[in-house]
Amino acid sequence: MSFPRYPQYKDSGVEWLGEVPAHWNVYKLQDVAKRERYSFVDGPFGSDLKNEEYTENGIPLIQLNNINEGAHVLNSIKYVSEEKADQLARHNAFPGDIAIAKMADPVARAAIVNDSFSRYVIVADCIRLSVEDTFAAPAFTVYAINSPYFRSHAIGLSSGITRLRINLGALKQIRLALPSLPEQTQIAAFLDRETTKIDELVAEQRRLMDLLKEKRQAVISHAVTRGLKPDAPMKPSGIEWLGDVPEHWDTRTIAKASTKITNGFVGPTRDILVEAGTPYIQATHIKNGRVNFDEGYFVRPDWSAAHSKSILCEGDVLIVQTGAGTGDVGLVSAHEVGYNCHALIIVAPDRKLLHGTYLSAVLQSTYGQEKLTSIETGAMHPHLNCGEVKFVEVPLPPLAEQSDIVSYLNKASSQFDTLTAEAQHAIDLLQERRTALISAAVTGQFDVREAI
Repeated sequence: MSFPRYPQYKDSGVEWLGEVPAHWNVYKLQDVAKRERYSFVDGPFGSDLKNEEYTENGIPLIQLNNINEGAHVLNSIKYVSEEKADQLARHNAFPGDIAIAKMADPVARAAIVNDSFSRYVIVADCIRLSVEDTFAAPAFTVYAINSPYFRSHAIGLSSGITRLRINLGALKQIRLALPSLPEQTQIAAFLDRETTKIDELVAEQRRLMDLLKEKRQAVISHAVTRGLKPDAPMKPSGIEWLGDVPEHWDTRTIAKASTKITNGFVGPTRDILVEAGTPYIQATHIKNGRVNFDEGYFVRPDWSAAHSKSILCEGDVLIVQTGAGTGDVGLVSAHEVGYNCHALIIVAPDRKLLHGTYLSAVLQSTYGQEKLTSIETGAMHPHLNCGEVKFVEVPLPPLAEQSDIVSYLNKASSQFDTLTAEAQHAIDLLQERRTALISAAVTGQFDVREAI
C-alpha cells in the first residue's frame, strides 16, 4: 500500500520532527488542552489518596495498568467512594479525556478514557488531558503521543534508572504537528481502520502460536504415555490421570528411579551473590524445558563447593519449587555442568533406568504437569517439596525406547520451534509496519485524505 506525499512541505522548526506539510502547524502538547483549570493535571499525591480509602465499588481509578497504548483497559480496577471522588474533583477524568501514563513501560503511553463509567479518578503516576475538541481531535492526539517520534522525545526528557518517569512540566513542552480538525479526524479514521487490520493479523499469528503450543504438548504427552508404536499392546497403569500404557512398560516413582532428589540452596541471596564466579541458576532461568542462564547471578567457588549437594550434573532435571513458575521443568545440559542453584528441586535419574531427557519430557507432559499441580501446597504462593515430588509415578519404557522417544520429540520440537519462530517473525514485522504507519501518518509523511 502506498499513498502520495502532500504537495508542499516546510521545516517544522523541531529537529526531531523534521519537515511537515506546509499547511500543518506545530504546537506544544499543552496548547491542545482546554482553556480551563485542571484540564491537564497529574493524579493526586499519595497523601491525598491512600490505599485504605479504596472501596469494593464506587468511582473507578485509572492506574498505570489501565493505560495501554491506545486503549483504556478495565483490568484490576480499584474504586473510591463518590465522596472521595468529589474531594478529588480536579483529578476526575471523563469519557473522551486522554489518560497518560507518566511511567514506563513505555513512558508517556496514552489512551482515550472509555465510556464504561461516567467518571473516573486518576492516580499519582497518571495524567489527565482534556483536549480542546474544536482544535484537536482526541483520537489523533493519542496516535501522536503514542508515535515513535513523540515517545523518543519523552524518553529523553524522563528520569529514573530502573524505571523511567516523565513529569508533567516536561510532557507539556513536547511538540506535535497538527493539521486542521477535519483532517485530524480523517487521519485518525484511516489509522483506526488500518491498525485494526494489522491487529487482526497479529491476533491470527498469536492464535497459531497457541495452537502450536497445544500441539507440542499433545505430541509430548502421547509419546511419553503411549509410546511411538500405535499397535503396541496396552495395559492399565493403575495411576490416576495416566490411563493405559504399553504392556512392556514399567512404572516407578521418581524416588525409585533416581539416585538423588534434593533442593538447591534455600535462603537469602544478598550475601552470597558476587559479580563473577560459579553460575547460580534460579527459577527465572528455567524456560521451555531448558536452562537459559543469562549470566546475571554468580556465587564464589568456595561457597559452591561447601554446598555440593546442589552442584549440577549433566542430565539432572530441575523443577521450579515455588512462585509463579512452580512446576516448570529444565534439563541440565553439558553446558551447565558444575553450576549451582537456588530453591530448585534437583532430580538425578538412575542412569541404569531413566534418562534425564525422558524424565524432563514426562514432567512437561500434561500428565506430569497435572501431577505436579496436584501436590502443590499454598493457594496464593504455590510450592512443591521433595517429600511429595519423590512419590510422583513415571511411566518407564526400556532405556533404548526412552532414547527413541526423546529423538522423536527433539525432531518434533525443532519443527514446532521453526513454525513458532516464523509466526513471531510475522508478528514483529506487522508491529513494525503498524508503528511506521502511525509515525508517518501523524507527521504528514503521506496524504491519506483520498483514502478515507
